[in-house]
Amino acid sequence: MNNDNKNFILFAVLAALIMFGGQYVVSYFFPSNPPTTQIVDGKSKPLPNPGANSGANTGAVPAADGSAAVRDRNIVLGETPRVRIDTPNLQGSINLKGARIDDLVLVTYKETIDKNSPPIRLLSPSGTAGAYFAGFGWRDDGLKPPASDTIWKATGDVLSIGKPVTLDATNASGQRFRIQISVDDGYMFTVRQTVANAGAGPVPVAAYGLINRIGIFHDPDTWTVQIGPMSAHNGGAHYDVNFSDVDTGPQKFNTTGGWLGFTDKYWLTALVPDQGVAFDGQFRPGPNKAYQADYAVTPRLVQPGSAVTQTSRFFAGAKEVKLLDRYTDKEGIALFDHGIDWGWFRIVEKPIFYYLHWLFQMVGNFGVAIILLTVTIRGLMFPIAQRQFASMAAMRALQPKMKALQERYKDDKQKQQQEVMALYKTEKVNPLAGCLPTFLQIPIFYALYKVLLLTIEMRHQPFILWIKDLSAHDPLTPLNLFGYLAFTPPAFLAIGIIPILLGISMYFQFKLNPAPMDETQKQVFAIMPWVLMFVMAPFAVGLQVYWITSNVLTILQQKLLYSRHPGLKEAAAK
Repeated sequence: MNNDNKNFILFAVLAALIMFGGQYVVSYFFPSNPPTTQIVDGKSKPLPNPGANSGANTGAVPAADGSAAVRDRNIVLGETPRVRIDTPNLQGSINLKGARIDDLVLVTYKETIDKNSPPIRLLSPSGTAGAYFAGFGWRDDGLKPPASDTIWKATGDVLSIGKPVTLDATNASGQRFRIQISVDDGYMFTVRQTVANAGAGPVPVAAYGLINRIGIFHDPDTWTVQIGPMSAHNGGAHYDVNFSDVDTGPQKFNTTGGWLGFTDKYWLTALVPDQGVAFDGQFRPGPNKAYQADYAVTPRLVQPGSAVTQTSRFFAGAKEVKLLDRYTDKEGIALFDHGIDWGWFRIVEKPIFYYLHWLFQMVGNFGVAIILLTVTIRGLMFPIAQRQFASMAAMRALQPKMKALQERYKDDKQKQQQEVMALYKTEKVNPLAGCLPTFLQIPIFYALYKVLLLTIEMRHQPFILWIKDLSAHDPLTPLNLFGYLAFTPPAFLAIGIIPILLGISMYFQFKLNPAPMDETQKQVFAIMPWVLMFVMAPFAVGLQVYWITSNVLTILQQKLLYSRHPGLKEAAAK
């Protein structure tokens, strides 16, 4: 067996591994959003969202609540007095037993793309499925603060924008405790905790906040996307603590400025202490797969007749890019915009997001916005692309001469390479010039991938016809006759219409490249578009729309180049 045949067989084996096993590797390093629709009888049907309900202690901060009993949420909500939460973005209630924010629905976001879908429920009280709540209090270092079963008195029955609610309680030693809660036009609560000392002696006062949840998130934590515990402290955003790390024991830090909480792909809960005050933060486990993020500030000694107020904030909502940027840039929360795990190409991803979102606001369709984004990028790269195409055409013109050199020096590979390099120099051709636009597009392509994967602004955005969600893969595949057969093909074979169009566009785009002199390389390049079709099939449709548009524009640019320089076309033909 000659070397050419060996090389081709090796490539064929690698191609098979990529097509049939590559998706398992891709799912870890480049995860995609789960499908939101299923094609049945040729029509898109919304799929349910099973993950919609994101749902060694010093003795100073209560341990994680791991209540094993699970009861109906409405029954649990009705068992305690509550203050209603009512804003354009949030609906829910504050539990006056224990001063907990434990009932919260994001009214502007739905679980599925079904128009009758219920909204996303983020927080739920202890004792219900997907329990997830926040609480506030004071360390018990001799202060004797209200216990977790204390019923607080409220000054109002509704918390809304511009209408805060104050909770009051006292203890037997003469201290009065007050928690004033307000909410802004986003998803941020401001919590002012005040202790007035009417006792006979000084008392230590140290406020704390906690977020408690049962179980881990449904979305997997991967190399690309942080899902689970997250914190920003000591000048950096930290994505390295996972639920499995917390299972082994508390994960602690101390800092001045920063925050901590739990991040999902689209949702975030975060405790934000006073940014000018030092605090101790930690993630710790509890019974029945409970997890808690909590912080406590350094105690302050309050003399009789004096009072002290300690202010913190609590975020519970959607990770909207502009909103997180506002909290960082205008409201001084350190690194709060890092609640979205942009990764290495942050400097490219955020401008692409803002430009894409602006285009969407202009045209009203994210698919069209992605096409316009592609046109913009290709337009900016047009001069480079023209040089690339000129180089490719020149390479095509050199093919006969290079073939002759191969034949002449087929028994002397070193001499052959020297003569080929001399030919490049004589003809002033750079064989690597055609690679530059491809390398330039790698960060852009990856940035768009992260934008489609992570930003909630792209979630559940339709395009045309059966494409109801650009952030998920194409659900329409000919393998089950477009949903008319009651058969769901395995993931590695479920090639949708859009990936097939991508493969076709890549095939014609590859045809524009100079044909390799080596026969094995020719066969490899002939198969490559279809291998890449399988690799790209699980990715978001929006990403495939970008690539198809880019390929079509590449073909049009080549046609334009040949129309302007007919000599290149004639040389290539010869």
